[in-house]
Amino acid sequence: MAEPFKNLINPRTVAHAGAHLQRVWPGFQRQRFEQQAGDGLEALEFKARAMQLADALEATLPGDFAAACEVMEASLAPPLPLDAQGEPIALAADRRDEGLAGWVVWSMGEFVARRGVNGEVPRALACLHALTQRFSAEFAIRPLIQQHPGVVLPTLAQWAHDPSAHVRRLVSEGSRPRLPWGLRLQALVADPAPTLPLLRVLQDDASAYVRRSVANHLNDIAKDHPELVARWVGEHLRGATPDRTALLRHASRGLIKQGHPPTLAAWGLGLGLQGEAGLSLSTDHAAVGEDIGLHVTLRSTARTTQPLVVDYAVHHVRANGGTSPKVFKGWKLALGPGEARSLEKRHSLRPVTTRTLYPGSHRIDLLVNGQTCASAHFELLP
Repeated sequence: MAEPFKNLINPRTVAHAGAHLQRVWPGFQRQRFEQQAGDGLEALEFKARAMQLADALEATLPGDFAAACEVMEASLAPPLPLDAQGEPIALAADRRDEGLAGWVVWSMGEFVARRGVNGEVPRALACLHALTQRFSAEFAIRPLIQQHPGVVLPTLAQWAHDPSAHVRRLVSEGSRPRLPWGLRLQALVADPAPTLPLLRVLQDDASAYVRRSVANHLNDIAKDHPELVARWVGEHLRGATPDRTALLRHASRGLIKQGHPPTLAAWGLGLGLQGEAGLSLSTDHAAVGEDIGLHVTLRSTARTTQPLVVDYAVHHVRANGGTSPKVFKGWKLALGPGEARSLEKRHSLRPVTTRTLYPGSHRIDLLVNGQTCASAHFELLP
């Protein structure tokens, strides 16, 4: 059985942090820190554990913020290395004696955010610059962006050219309007213009780690400003490298699923299927926890090749008896003139943490270039 996610912060994490903080500052109240950070830890969920550790840091680090930052910075391990694609490599177990890295750094960033947001923003940013190279400061920087955009955003513009891919990624990831788990940046939800120059700089970054963050940032923007992202794709797709093309496709994935006409047009998918499409299911009833097979048939009546994105939407039954659709990725293909094609896929009916599956009649729509071309029904049993 897999280890619970919350156990990534555990009593060993607390003791490890205490040892390194005392190593660099002999006056550190290690026993007090470990007692407060570890009190009732096993009963807490993951985020609560991280916040309790941050509380313990507040209680035991120097009262002077700059001095506290110096202690934390001195306790850190060397920056996490990157692989050939620019992806971070976790600190190996045999390097733990070199200093702190990993999930404990989330708590250190929380401490910096709490103190820094009250006015010592430049020192807080300098500390986050160091912390993000050992884990990520994407959560910690968000209160600073919210309260002090005039200081933070110019700093991010400088960091977009930083030698460290960890720091460059923070520029994009930390300023995402709708970062999961993070504070929602309502001003950027309403108007994302301040971050667009940052994304222009970073979308051709050498690191896939950075480019993926840019794609997710644009996907966030697309939820509130779809036309903006459609224009971005249309502008930046011309002459794009393969890496940028992949970034733009990932950035517009939500809009493509929704069948957003300007986005489909930007990708050359503005036309619906010229031909016929069919959808059949492997069964007309299935139980929660099983799979159901989808069989798709396509036949072109066009004289030219058609680029197609073929997805499907499952209209899930809700607790109140209504339905809500969720779009799932299917296939990307080029259908030749007069060509007929058959496609197969298994769809899982297993519950996930974000959706409860309720029994009842479900409809599946076949979407070709965002347009519904066929439908089928099945009964979901308890």
